[in-house]
Amino acid sequence: MKFIDMFAGIGGFRSGLEQAGHTCVGYIEFDKFARKSYQAIYSTKGEYTAHDIRKVNGKELPDADIWTFGSPCQDISFAGKQKGLQGSRSSLFFEVMRMLDERQEAKKFLPSYLIMENVKALLSSSQGWDFATVLIEMEKRGYDPEWSLINSAQVVPQNRERVYIVGHFRGRCTAQVFPIRRQGTDLVRTNEKIKVVGKTFQSGCTTLTTTDHKPQKQVAIRQIGNYMINSKRKNPEAGRIYDPTGLSPTLNTMQGGNRQPKIIVRACITPGRIIKRQNGRRFKNQDEPSFTLSCQDRHGVLLKKGNNVQIRKLTPLECWRLQGFSDEQFKKAREAGISDSQLYKQAGNAVTVPVIREIGKKLKLFDAREDF
Repeated sequence: MKFIDMFAGIGGFRSGLEQAGHTCVGYIEFDKFARKSYQAIYSTKGEYTAHDIRKVNGKELPDADIWTFGSPCQDISFAGKQKGLQGSRSSLFFEVMRMLDERQEAKKFLPSYLIMENVKALLSSSQGWDFATVLIEMEKRGYDPEWSLINSAQVVPQNRERVYIVGHFRGRCTAQVFPIRRQGTDLVRTNEKIKVVGKTFQSGCTTLTTTDHKPQKQVAIRQIGNYMINSKRKNPEAGRIYDPTGLSPTLNTMQGGNRQPKIIVRACITPGRIIKRQNGRRFKNQDEPSFTLSCQDRHGVLLKKGNNVQIRKLTPLECWRLQGFSDEQFKKAREAGISDSQLYKQAGNAVTVPVIREIGKKLKLFDAREDF
């Protein structure tokens, strides 16, 4: 199917839906740095594009089966001022509804699916009325919504809970999307404790869990210290140190105050290789002899004195990987001249690509005469 990527960012929706076999016909993004990354990553020549969604008339948009959007969450997020959908940024949700109205008035083709992503706090914002408003506004335009709260930790090693809402255009035969269950044992991380409870608007309660028959070792966020615990700074979160064998905390825009997640450095042979070929350990302590040098392997060093160990922050590339983007996509953005601060911000604002891919696989249109 064809889709339009609104509030596009660096294209998390686009990457996921393209991997599921769908085709982008247009994108809307205001931030000039995100647009630069987006245009470097994807083949956008000939596609519809606009900068400011507030200036877009819905009837000008190309026909598309799917509209994707994740209107800015700053007014809803617990980290923001919590003005809700009436805030200047999160209220941009209503611009999408306005464009649907304009297309309906002009008797233009309406999308079969609306896909919206937002922070978990949307469920409780304004005592739940903001979430209810989203569902009601979709219904008023002829869309039956279903939704689920999904943790990205099921497909990438990052604890990231987000609300996904799918609106089905009433009268068209569209496929139910939730619950999403990954089959087989190809999950990056498996955690029986990660159970995401969602609800469909019409058919009651559904539960999203991992479905591997033999769950691996439990994986969780593992905070092992905080180098700012005695600091007078107002944001002790910036000093948290994590064990890299656990999940990453939820990535945010990481702007200012050295807020990138920090991990402990451990001595490691060939850190870029997931599967170790050599027999024996991958890690050694400070006083032990080095691994045998070879022309292929690279070596890390554990610097430890007493209880002090060296730490480092996650790199921009690692943050992009935690959102499911490829190294090639990251390379294209960096080569376009995007700074590290913007690369961090773009990763924090992005939607997790593998989650969208799994949603995209379940988007189908049926002939009304078919018995399905």
